[in-house]
This record gives sequence, C-alpha cells and structure tokens, in this order.
Amino acid sequence: MCLQYEQDEALCRRKNSYTQREREMEMMEDVVIVGAGIAGLATAVALKRVGVRALVLIRSEGLRATGSALTLFPNAWLALDALGVSHKLTPIYAPSSMGYVTNVSAGDVQQVLVRVANNGGDGHGIRTIHRKALLEALAEELPVDSIQFSSKLAVIGNEEQGGASIVVIHLEDGTTIKSKVLIGCDGVNSVVARWLGLAEPVHSGRSAVRGLAVFPQGHGFKQEVHRFVDVGKRAGFVPLNDRELYWFLTYNGDNMTGDPEHIQKQVLEKHAEKFPSSYLDVVRHADLSTLTWALLKFRQPWGIIFGKLSKGNVTVAGDAMHPMTPDLGQGGGASLEDAVVLGRHIGNSVINNGGLIVPGDMAKAIDDYVKERRWRPAFLVTGSYLAGWVQLGGDKWWMKFLRDGIFYQYLFGRISGLVHKDCGKLPAMSFGDTDHSSKKD
Repeated sequence: MCLQYEQDEALCRRKNSYTQREREMEMMEDVVIVGAGIAGLATAVALKRVGVRALVLIRSEGLRATGSALTLFPNAWLALDALGVSHKLTPIYAPSSMGYVTNVSAGDVQQVLVRVANNGGDGHGIRTIHRKALLEALAEELPVDSIQFSSKLAVIGNEEQGGASIVVIHLEDGTTIKSKVLIGCDGVNSVVARWLGLAEPVHSGRSAVRGLAVFPQGHGFKQEVHRFVDVGKRAGFVPLNDRELYWFLTYNGDNMTGDPEHIQKQVLEKHAEKFPSSYLDVVRHADLSTLTWALLKFRQPWGIIFGKLSKGNVTVAGDAMHPMTPDLGQGGGASLEDAVVLGRHIGNSVINNGGLIVPGDMAKAIDDYVKERRWRPAFLVTGSYLAGWVQLGGDKWWMKFLRDGIFYQYLFGRISGLVHKDCGKLPAMSFGDTDHSSKKD
C-alpha cells in the first residue's frame, strides 16, 4: 500500500515536472515571421515602425547572404525610404545610368540608357549593392532579441482562444510558439506557403551562376552595366565599388555541378569561352567563397492570382509568395514592397484599435494586403520570365530580331516604367514609438 502510494507520488512529480518544462518551452507572440532574408527583416522593420514587435525565426546560426549582391531599382529605394533605411546605403553605392549589351556571336555592341525619372525616391536611381549590407542595414533597426537563430519550423497549427484564431508553431527543438499573426518569408521552398496550399514553384529550364570578383588594385571600370548575350546564354557584370564587381551567367539547362572552383572552370571553358576577354577576366577574379549556382524557379502567375495567399491570420511575402526569375531584377524590390504594404495594413489595424493588436481584426488586415499585392507580383513574374525567354532565345532569325532589333533597342530602356512603382508609406503612429503588444481578444 505504502509502495503504491510512493510510486503514484513519484509519477505525479514527473508529470508536474514535464508540465512545467512544457510551459517553459511555450511562448506567446503578437507576430512571428519565418525567415530572415530581405522580406522577413524588412517586414519586421515595417512592423516596428508601426509599433508592433515581431519575432523573426531563422534556421541558420546567423544571417545568410546567399546571392552576394543584388540590383535595386527605384521601386526598391522607395520602399527603403518608407522603412527608413535607404540613407544607410546610398552613400556607399553609386547609381548606374549607362549600359552596354554585346552580341557575342555578331560582335555588335549596343548602348542602353537607363531612364530614371527625377521625382521622389526615384532620385536614388538604380544601384547594385552587397546583399549582406542590405540585410545588416535592416537587422540593425531591430531589437537584438527579435531574431531567433537556429529555429527550425516543424509543424503549423491553430487553435481558438477567446473566440479568436491563434497560430500554433512547433519548432524542431520542442518549443511551441503561439502567435496572433504568422508571416512566411521562408523563401522559394516555403513551409508556410505549402501549409497554405500554394502550388510548388516550377523550374524555368534555366540556371544561374553568380558571384563577386575582386581586384585588389582596382578594376578600372566605370559605373556602367555590361551585358553579353549569346544563344541560350546571358551574362554580365557591374561595379559595386572600385575593387569589387558583381557578375552573373544565366543559361538554358541545369547540368552544372561541383565545388565553386569547378563551377568557375565550367563557366570559363564551357559556357563563356567565346565571351569577350573583359568578362572572362572578371570571372577569373571571382571570390570563390561568394560563388553560387542555382536552378531558377518561379511560381506560375495564375498560382499567385488564384492561389490561397492567406488563411485567416497567416500569409506569405517575398519569395515565399512570388519566386521569380532574375531577368528584371525585381525579386528583392518586390519583397521590400511586400513589407511596406503588409506593415501598412497591420499598422492601420493597430491604429483603428487604439494601439492594440486584435487577433480577430488581423484576418481582414491580411486579406486587404493580399488583395493589394496579388496582381503586381503576378505581372512581375510574367515579365521576368518573358524577358529571360527573349534574351536566352535560340539562333533563329526571328528570335535574333526580337532580341537585338526590338528588346534591347526599344524595350529594355523602357522597362524602367515597371520599376517606378511606389508602394506607399507606413502610417504615422500617434501614440508613441514603443511596441504595442496586446492581450486583447
């Protein structure tokens, strides 16, 4: 009898201990963002600007800068203006206003003027910057405890709490996080997008190699964009500063494998062996630690137009919503636009509720965000794919005419009309700059 009592008491203590550990591993947040790339960090900054604290979860042990560099067009700079971050970057990186396109087979060189309207944030022009610099500029705006590293998402669920839907996030380490809003910014292979039921991105049939080239004594190029086109291939480079250039190669196919040194060798000896010496010299100066190769995927535009981009208080942004090929250089810019628009709608909800986050009102705010954003990313995805298709076309006469006679001669310089989109501003907060977390249901 006594033994049975002692066993029951021990079992009770173990259960209480387990329950206590479970409570310690359970967190409650207003907003959780999965992914700390451009979209994730920019969204967290936008929410901070409207008084909302977000917890950003990232799988890796530090900020990742895959891609080495990216080009930001006026729409991206307008978004960075709204986020209050552009002033950190514009003094470091010069704008490009001139470009040259070389037809490798024919040897013809065309000059392309980059037309930039002189109004508002468009004054920033078109600048190529280090991806890491952008990520760090965004991360510096956030409280140190708002980014949680080594956090791997395992399961997403939801439950009713006080008549409102709460997202329940389970991490691989056993931690449970409950949140009023979940935003998936977890890239092309997004777990959140999959949970929403969005169709998987598809392979475009193209691949890309990208990296930085370093010239310790200086490269000697002006701040101009150099592009090279051949049958099934497109390449280029642009200065980042006096010693570094960003370079790339896109091509039809997916058969490049091996370590960075082997990939560099394949570019030089197989894919770009007939390219001008200026491009080959840039590739030879590649910093192999920055060199990456990737299949180019995109979400089909009808999947964005008709797909389920939100479910209650869960949505996606950036590549998780609209992965696209890089042919218009709009992946980063569209992600920054998403951040501002989503921040505006959530901010307006907070303002309308007296500075409080009301879970029941978040679904409407997110639905309004999706309605505003759905069509533009679908258009950018379509435009990017078609631009790549024209530039990587075959050697038939009509494809050459489309590419050399029409696209580069008349259309390329006018694409700037697509990149002058102003995503708007964030709402002004009238009740201070502190975070307005709430337990109101």
